[in-house]
Amino acid sequence: MCFGVLGPVQVRRQGAEIDLGPRQQRLILALLLANAGQPVGISDIVDVLWDQRPPPSAVNVVHRYVGAIRRALEPGLAARSAGRWLLGDAAGYRIQVDADELDLLRVRRLAEQARSDEEAGRLTEAMSAYETALGRWRGPCAGAPELATFDHLAFSAVDHECADLVRAAASLAVRLDRARSVLPVLRRMAELRPWDEALQAQLLLALSADGKRAEAITLYQDMRRRLADELGVDPDEELREAFELVLRQTPGRARIAGAPVTPRVPPAQLPADLPCFTGRDGARRRTLSPVDDQVRAGVSTPVLAIDGLPGIGKTTFAVHLAHHLADSYPDGQLYVDLRGFDPDQVPLPPAEALHLLLTALGVPDAEIPASPHARSGLYRSVLAGRRILVLLDNAHDVEQVRPLLPGAPGGLVLVTSRRRLTGLATAHGAHLTTLDVLPAEDARALLSARLGAARTADDPRAVDEIVERCGGLPLALAVVAARALTHRLTDIARELRTTRGGLDGFACDDPGSDVRTVFSWSYQRLSVRAARTFRLLALPTGPDFTLSALAGLAGVPPAEMRAPAGELVRTGLVTEYRPGRFAAHGLIRAYARELLRSHGDAPSRDQSARRLVQHHRPNRPAGPDPAATGAPRGRSPSTGRRRDPVTARGWCSRSADP
Repeated sequence: MCFGVLGPVQVRRQGAEIDLGPRQQRLILALLLANAGQPVGISDIVDVLWDQRPPPSAVNVVHRYVGAIRRALEPGLAARSAGRWLLGDAAGYRIQVDADELDLLRVRRLAEQARSDEEAGRLTEAMSAYETALGRWRGPCAGAPELATFDHLAFSAVDHECADLVRAAASLAVRLDRARSVLPVLRRMAELRPWDEALQAQLLLALSADGKRAEAITLYQDMRRRLADELGVDPDEELREAFELVLRQTPGRARIAGAPVTPRVPPAQLPADLPCFTGRDGARRRTLSPVDDQVRAGVSTPVLAIDGLPGIGKTTFAVHLAHHLADSYPDGQLYVDLRGFDPDQVPLPPAEALHLLLTALGVPDAEIPASPHARSGLYRSVLAGRRILVLLDNAHDVEQVRPLLPGAPGGLVLVTSRRRLTGLATAHGAHLTTLDVLPAEDARALLSARLGAARTADDPRAVDEIVERCGGLPLALAVVAARALTHRLTDIARELRTTRGGLDGFACDDPGSDVRTVFSWSYQRLSVRAARTFRLLALPTGPDFTLSALAGLAGVPPAEMRAPAGELVRTGLVTEYRPGRFAAHGLIRAYARELLRSHGDAPSRDQSARRLVQHHRPNRPAGPDPAATGAPRGRSPSTGRRRDPVTARGWCSRSADP
């Protein structure tokens, strides 16, 4: 006969498992086995069966159950006979077994042998005894969580004893670089005892010793969060020290016992800087001014978010800044293209971005968790205590960036986006910088740096005309500079002049450098209403416009124009340079004109033009049917307010199409 209580209670006779009957009989036998030959009082049995709410006949029921257990163990046993195994006396009942018949007693004997060998310095023999003992453990004592309605002291005592055994075995296994042999049992025990911080600390060390450092870091982050959320406490000293020891190891297999580790190569992922970067001195000062104070304070990682309209040079500027600062971040520089406005691909999910970043930091694929939350925690843990610069390029929105921010001070994060990421400033104290078009002087310097000072000095009039028609947009200037390598500046200026403000002069074989294509990436992200409003910008509204003017173009109340106008601003196609006043770059409006023509909605175009005229010159009929708008003659169709004709004529006189 073999009895088992280190896991679901079981009895085997000559290798065949015996049917122990209903739950109550198995629970009584489990209680007797957990006490390993010691007597168990009737009152204890009654308590474990009915949780202190026994029926009046409880004692008689217990006697019947004990008799059934005896017959299960010894079929054919005479009625009222005590038999070989289950004995009763005035103190209660006890099971009569020795160390070769009960797994609990066998494990205790092996544990004692292991401790004796370890104290004597026979570490290999001790480890073998520990491994044999752990092999006998099958789970919680007697499977009590499924059997009992409450945690009985006898079962808890056995489980605590087994946890102590697992901790001792894991400690020696780490010292001997044999952590893998105990990890399965150690993991299972840690799952069953999630609040045992000493056990969790041992699991951290064993995982790291077996080359699973990333999993160890994630485990600690989860444990710390659970302790804070559910108990309102921090990890104890033993768990914190284990985590600090794990952090001192490099990713991959590393022996906690002090074996040397191979130094990692710091990541250096920044794209190449422009060899002839010019201008942006003011923007650089504004962007970097908060960094020194925040770094000196040492309380958080500075986040610098750079936004601006398409083609304004956000990535170029951020890469230049990153190279300028790289020496201050000797532990590495990371770069990820988040594909926020890529026309052919969806924005990069944060989980995928985290995978790329963790891989660059040296974490093996096998150790990167599947859960996005766990990946983010591991990423923050790996960055903790390291001076690393992170460049997150082309972000779609705040939610895409948030999981990629480090949690500890020491690093720096640069983010670029066509959208102004105000949520980063609100929630994470980010410093926001909006890039403007280049002043004429800086635009000339850019062409001179690309083409050579002698080349631009030979044809200053052509340079001035090119600068004017590019509108200070760095992408347009770069395209022109590339074409000027094989064409005369005078010919390029003439071509730009003949296109009458169109975009054909800025075409390029590379989609990423073609001005029209780059604008289209933002346009394709617009909703139907915002796209229609954008196309209406092709109409002559003047150098700037208000929300009511846009509403007049679209034929809707100003309140309905707020959402599409905000969408245009967020995608970088329109700038709100002052509260309530908007502007669009001349080349962006040229793109709007192309779209308006290609959509073939001439009647809608004419109606919008009439509405705009009536909005700004309300005493002039808007067309054949001015009543079609539903507004009285002389009032704005979008607001119904009467306009001053002198003011309206003065505004329209300044409203030449750019």
